[in-house]
Amino acid sequence: MEISDIPLALIGGRVPGGIPTTASTNPWDGAHIGTHGVCGSGEIEAAIAAAQAGFAKTRRLPSFERASVLALISLALERNADLLARLIALEVGKPIRYARLEVQRAVATFGIASEEAKRIGGEVIPLDLNEASRGRVGIVRRFPVGIVAGITPFNFPLNLVAHKLAPAMAAGNSFILKPASVATLPALALGRLILDAGYPPEAVNVVPAPGRVAEQLVTDPRIAVISFTGSAPVGWSIKAKAGRKKVVLELGGNAGVIVDASADLKDAVSRILQAAFAYSGQVCIKTQRVFIHRSKFDEFASTFATQADALVAGDPLNEMCVVGPLIDEENASRVAGWVEEALRSGAHMLTTRTRSGRVVPPMVLTNVPATAKVVCEEVFGPVVILQPFADIAEAIAAVNESPFGLQAGIFTNDLSHAWKAYEELEVGGVILNDSSSYRIDHMPYGG
Repeated sequence: MEISDIPLALIGGRVPGGIPTTASTNPWDGAHIGTHGVCGSGEIEAAIAAAQAGFAKTRRLPSFERASVLALISLALERNADLLARLIALEVGKPIRYARLEVQRAVATFGIASEEAKRIGGEVIPLDLNEASRGRVGIVRRFPVGIVAGITPFNFPLNLVAHKLAPAMAAGNSFILKPASVATLPALALGRLILDAGYPPEAVNVVPAPGRVAEQLVTDPRIAVISFTGSAPVGWSIKAKAGRKKVVLELGGNAGVIVDASADLKDAVSRILQAAFAYSGQVCIKTQRVFIHRSKFDEFASTFATQADALVAGDPLNEMCVVGPLIDEENASRVAGWVEEALRSGAHMLTTRTRSGRVVPPMVLTNVPATAKVVCEEVFGPVVILQPFADIAEAIAAVNESPFGLQAGIFTNDLSHAWKAYEELEVGGVILNDSSSYRIDHMPYGG
């Protein structure tokens, strides 16, 4: 595949004619990358109609055909890995090392879905629990639900798309994908690969569109499922407007990590550095708050800040880059503004570098008031708060003092503390001796 092979949009597997277009540009240097369409209300309506026709075909696909198509997509992603990684790095500013990892995760996501397509079973249950039901049994079988509408964010423009589409296809559904407006090219490229693999064309709909237009997907009763990843305010608004359809939400995060007195400090520093600052912290399970036992606090803080200052920031195509540009000027200004607010409130900065354009370098803060935005809201940037604690109960309570709850981590060699954290942390996943940002694509995940 070449960039020129990427469609402007896909409706029923075809590129719609006459739609306006816009350029995709690199957040690092503003360079032109490619062009995509901008769909309006008419295109959304056409996509819904196409997906209805597509579902009549996909619902009848046997397991082996669904599995075969998904396996072919996985192979196609592997073959086109270099192009896709470069597209991700250029369009959203993700450092190339992490863009490559994202492509490999998408390869795995479709590979796992291929296997799961063969395992969608059911059960036989006894109904003869009273005299009136003598001789009766029940057969339970799973059926595809219909049209799945996926709305995806910019930060994982390929693998979070894969997380919407691969399971939907494994179950035999048609789909409509609305990718983030600033992250369309990897999603459109994936749409082309899905068509090439042989999924019914009517079922394949990728519609770059403004949010106000895409709201049709949320309210239209023909859509069976809305799957959204993004900010909490938008997610809860979608749920309120969705009516009877099923809604799957993965919203924001403000992840905490505990570094216990018994932890391997060198390992904790190394892992938390990546969790906090990789891809400028634009990850919903990035580590934002670190709670360190007071006996280890000074050593951890000094080592962590020194190593944070040494991380390479700047051009995402630099193989050594860890911290690229934030997605746009608005977010770079927001993150810098939140840090300034914390400093005015008495916080102390341990790192030394300052913002340069859209590149916000790693920033490590201590003595931050609990009311500061960098503590109580989702920073979605390369900022980390360090705070000492006296005992494990205090640390767990501090992590739980947040309306967010995707994942948390704990570094400890005390088994009783590990179990206590597992039992009491109010999050979807507790990661032992790793950071909050650990994830593999088949594991249970969510707040």
